[in-house]
Amino acid sequence: MPIEVKIRKGETVDKALRRLKKRLDREGILRDARAKRYFEKPCAVRRRKNKVLAFNNMLRMRYADM
Repeated sequence: MPIEVKIRKGETVDKALRRLKKRLDREGILRDARAKRYFEKPCAVRRRKNKVLAFNNMLRMRYADM
């Protein structure tokens, strides 16, 4: 599924490139490509995901009272 960003009338290439980068970031394409650049053991994947979940839960608990 290719991602296209068409240049609008009177728009500079820099702005179109910026829109493309935002779209790639929103869809997580670059993040996935960087993550799959090297092999990661399944236990390391689980450990990383659990670490992120624990951090998010800690933040939820910390700011739940506010």
